[in-house]
Amino acid sequence: MTPAPRRAPAKKASAIPQLSWREPQPAPVVLVSGPEEVCAERAIAGIREYLRAEDPSLEVTDLRADDYEPGTLLAVTSPSLFGEPRLIRVSGVEKASDAFITEAVAYLDHPQDGATVILRHTGASVRGKKLLDAIRSGVGGGVEVPAPAVKRDADRFDFAAGEFRAVRRKIAPGALRSLVNAFADDLTELAAACQQLIADVPGEITDEIVTRYYGGRVETTAFTVADAAIAGKYGEALLNLRQALASGSDPVPMVAAIAMKLRQMARVAGTRESSSALAARLGMKDWQVDRARRDLSGWTQTSLAIAIQAAARADAEVKGASRDPVFALERLVTVIATRAPFGEAPVR
Repeated sequence: MTPAPRRAPAKKASAIPQLSWREPQPAPVVLVSGPEEVCAERAIAGIREYLRAEDPSLEVTDLRADDYEPGTLLAVTSPSLFGEPRLIRVSGVEKASDAFITEAVAYLDHPQDGATVILRHTGASVRGKKLLDAIRSGVGGGVEVPAPAVKRDADRFDFAAGEFRAVRRKIAPGALRSLVNAFADDLTELAAACQQLIADVPGEITDEIVTRYYGGRVETTAFTVADAAIAGKYGEALLNLRQALASGSDPVPMVAAIAMKLRQMARVAGTRESSSALAARLGMKDWQVDRARRDLSGWTQTSLAIAIQAAARADAEVKGASRDPVFALERLVTVIATRAPFGEAPVR
């Protein structure tokens, strides 16, 4: 008899509070875990601002867990002569030295009054698991602030919407979509763009404002090209494409943006679920489902399959499989706009 495969042990539920990185709170020990640096940095900065607002004399010390001198943690957390509050920010816990792990685990048993220790662990390794397990078990009176990766379109949309919601600012739905599309590959830049609009623009942020600030972004141009091509507007799509290329746009992210819209169309094709139910199942937003369904107007299974195959071919070619990436991109736009194999009559 073939033995049953061994199952990985179930992850223990954390016994400590899980706080949003947008609303962090200080505690004797704060574990900031996860790979998303933008969210982690916001959490750490939020705790520092909270503590400094309570007492401007706050002492801030930075340590590296992977380059640690034994005895340092106890020294910097111990009360000073005048009793100022202390904030100790420890980075690189995923690469921590044995000395740091040993001393940090021991510190959990006797946290110092007036000290807040922030431990930053990216999750890039299992290094420091003993320390993390001890914190999550409740030893030391800690809290955890997760900073999970922001990868999906829906996650980026939520992130950007949260930036404006946090300061009670309004942004038009179309403007928010354009902004997210403009910085689809870089969350740090998306965060900076949101903050710039919040600082510079009074009142509601409209589509026109986002276009004025960020209309030249490669990804925005790519979606403009994709929208025209998917709608069958061949001349407009080629004109937009040539303008984008003339301004220095890179074919690689342009193909990626076009392929993403085609994949969204394929995912919703033939479904009868409500937009909200389908969005929840596919990890999309309601508006993305609605847009993809509108984009499907006039398309057939055959023409959509041809377009997706052309996008896969163009993706390989712009990444080195062809000596002429511009031609590969133009051919892709032609296939999508005509809904037919390159050089053939449109598919009916």
